[in-house]
Amino acid sequence: MEMNHELNAHSTKWIENLAIEEINMEETGMVEFSNPGSIEINLDESSIEVMEEIRELFEIFVTKFNQLRGNSANSKAIKIFKISNTVNDFMLFRNSLKLIVSRKSPDLITVGFMTNSGGFFPTKTNSFSEPTQSIHEIRAHVGAFNEIQWTFQGEKINVISLVKYYLTEFIRLSSQ
Repeated sequence: MEMNHELNAHSTKWIENLAIEEINMEETGMVEFSNPGSIEINLDESSIEVMEEIRELFEIFVTKFNQLRGNSANSKAIKIFKISNTVNDFMLFRNSLKLIVSRKSPDLITVGFMTNSGGFFPTKTNSFSEPTQSIHEIRAHVGAFNEIQWTFQGEKINVISLVKYYLTEFIRLSSQ
């Protein structure tokens, strides 16, 4: 039976931390293991990883869009800005429209469209729905063995689909 393991550099961080803590304990004589299985630590690490993945995908797609549009310095280009004094919040900007992606807490990421006047406005959640909420909430769900799944309205998200959806909406709304 073949098992599918999704390992990457981030998923081994917990074992690295345990090894470092054990070395420190041996050198100092002080026993001070953190709990790498603790929900708070796992949520914090997971939310940072998800935000990084979302931003990386936005950067790839925005770069491609700007290249296909011609000159990335023109007014039709989409720009990505880091939001200062945050771990990894960011926004897209074009034609007075902002798409803000923000990690509000270790278990909550928000996504919303904002005009230059500062107001968020309702957006659809899929092609068939009417605009409902001003800000969409991507929430962490902690399952068995502290597995973290990111959800929107109770459904597990696919990060690529999330980025495609919001970027499509952003381009459509900011093209006017």
